Formats: sequence, C-alpha cells, structure tokens
Amino acid sequence: MSSNKIYLGVKSLSKHIQLKTISSGIVAAIFGCTGPALIIIGGAEAGGLSDVQTISWLFAVYFFGGLLGIFLALKYRQPIAGAYTIAGAVLVAGSLTQFSINEAVGAYLVSSIIVLILGITGLIEKVMHRIPVPIIMGMIVGVMIRFATELITAVKISPLIAGSAIAVYLLSIRFIKGFPPVLSALVVSVLLAVLTKQFHFHDIKSVLIFPQIVIPSFSFKSIISISIPLSILVICTENAQAIGVLMAQKYRPPINPMTIWSGIGSIFASFFGGHAINIAGSMTAICASEDSGTKEGRYAAVFVNGTLFSTFGIFASIIVPFIIAMPGVIVSSIAGLAMIGVLASSLKLAFSDSKFQMGALFALIIGMSGVNFFNISSPFWAIIGSLIISIIIESDHFKIKQSEELNE
Repeated sequence: MSSNKIYLGVKSLSKHIQLKTISSGIVAAIFGCTGPALIIIGGAEAGGLSDVQTISWLFAVYFFGGLLGIFLALKYRQPIAGAYTIAGAVLVAGSLTQFSINEAVGAYLVSSIIVLILGITGLIEKVMHRIPVPIIMGMIVGVMIRFATELITAVKISPLIAGSAIAVYLLSIRFIKGFPPVLSALVVSVLLAVLTKQFHFHDIKSVLIFPQIVIPSFSFKSIISISIPLSILVICTENAQAIGVLMAQKYRPPINPMTIWSGIGSIFASFFGGHAINIAGSMTAICASEDSGTKEGRYAAVFVNGTLFSTFGIFASIIVPFIIAMPGVIVSSIAGLAMIGVLASSLKLAFSDSKFQMGALFALIIGMSGVNFFNISSPFWAIIGSLIISIIIESDHFKIKQSEELNE
C-alpha cells in the first residue's frame, strides 16, 4: 500500500515540476542551507569537534532530512519538508562541552526512539486535534513573524539589495503573471550582490571530506540533559509548526506518520552525529505557500528542496565555504518574502473566528517573544500558555468546539 502511494506520487510528479515549484524548492533550500548550517558549524567549533565530526554532523542532518522530505512528499502528496531542529542544534552545541561525542550520540539515539514511540502510540495526533485551530495559527504567526520583520530591517542594513528584492517582488506580482515573484527577487538580489562585490570569496578552500560513523555510548546524565528536551523540541516546536502551516493551507497532515518517520530518520542520522531529523516548520511554510503553485502540486517543491538538501549533505565540505561567502541580507530578504503568504493566511485563520480569540492573541504574543525556558523554545510555550489562558477565560468555547465535533 505504501509503495503504491509513492509510485503514484512519482508518476504525477513530472506534471507538477514547474517553475513555481522549482522556485519555492530552491528558496527553501537556500534558507535551510545557509544560516542553520552556520549554527551547526559554530556549535561544532564551540564543542571542540574535529573537521570530520563537523562534516558528519552536517551530512547526517541534511542528507537524511532531505530524504525524509522526499519520502513524505511523494507518499502523501503534501508539501512536508524534512530537515532538523535549529533550536536543537543550539541545545546540543552547549552540551558538547560537557559530554563526549559518543555520549551525545547515545542521547540522540534515545531521543529518536522516544519520538518514534510517541508517533506509534498516536498520542501526538490526539493532542494536536484537541488544540483549537486559532491557537495553533496564532503560534504560527508569532513564531514566523520575525521573518517579515527581518525583511524590513534588512532594508536598513542594505537598502540596495533588500530594497530591490522587495520592489522586484511587488512588481512581479503586478506585471509578470506566471513567474514566481520570490524567484525574481532572488535573481535580482544575487546579481546586485555580485556586481557590488558583497560575496566574500577570499581564502576559500574546498576539500571533500567523507562522513564517519560514531559509536554511541550511554550515560544517564546525557539522556536527561539532551534526550528529553531534544524530543520535546522535535515534536512541540518543529513538527507542530509544520502541522499548523499545513492546516493553514487546508491540508490534512498525516500527524502520526510525520512523527514516526521523524523518529526513524533521526535513528539513522544519530549514528553519523546528527542530533535530530524532523519536519521543517519554516521550509514547509515556503513550499506550502500559494507561490508554489496549485495546492495538489506543491509537494513537488519539497521534492526539489529535498534533492538539494541531500546533495548539500553529501558535498557539505565543498559547498559550505561558498555558503559562508553569501551576504546574510539576501537570505533575510528572500525568506521574509517567501513567508508573506503563509503569514497572511495564518492571521486570517487565527482571528476570523469569534472563538478562542484571547488564546490566539496570547499564542501570537508568546511566539513573538522568543522566550526560552529549560532549553525549550517559544512555540511550545506559546501553545501551553495560550491554552491555559483560554481554559481560564474562554472555557465555554471548548464546550462549543466539542459539541461541533460531535455534530460532525
């Protein structure tokens, strides 16, 4: 049954590989292969990892993350992008100063098994269906609004590149029908950066380094410090964001399979030093946006993105120096423009209903705050905090929601 679904996904893929899906896939890949990769490199340096261990970490999260996205996109024909938790990379980077790489890998493996078990039990899907949609959408807007604000601050940093990207994006929407406006903005901003010599290619040294397998060892302290918070980040931060994005775009995300395959992908990645594989909230948002074409064909954008992601993982040691050379203002500008459609639709779903408005508002506020408690980032606290507020203030809305579900 599973192989038949994948076959059908592959069969219909060719008609959906169009300029819009290719554009979104490229933009999502650029977003995922720039800033997040630099976070891993910085964490590896702070943790004292060797060049081989660093490249193995990059290979694991990009190669298996890309494969996860390709597999889920073809099977369910939904724009479900695979990657890794950025917050988790920050978490484990700090832990590498306290534990050996082998102990860290053992903790990654335990975390992967926890995620897998939670997916198999179906607990995650039950919980997600209990959370009101306005609260989930409020969280999505709160967490992702920073991409829009960074787009505006990018204009202050580089008026020429960021300003031109915005202008080309708007003019493309108005005058160039059928051509992805984000792709137009990307091409123009890259050309301007090259012409103004803002790519820093000096002292680039690219050498192919092969990843290596790391044998895990287990310690109670590393499991408590890494495994449990990492599992929470995978499920309650990244996967939850992606589920909310897909719901905002009127998809029915396969919540349990997304969790199960995140766990399986993480198991494979852990043996190469990869901290986690999961569904990417931000990249799913880019691929699921209206800029990616028709709803039924947007999964092709994830196929493009996953292919580029996996390729980046294989050749990370060669490509990373060129990624470092790219001006950060390009990434900020293009990511912000790519998120506009998702933010607009999520805002509409969050505040168009008369129910759970206070919960949705606090989900947005907490998500925007970027708070981090116990190494768990704001998406989780946005859901928890807004649910508590809604239970206190809007308890009657839960009763209405339950009766509507029963009537359905």
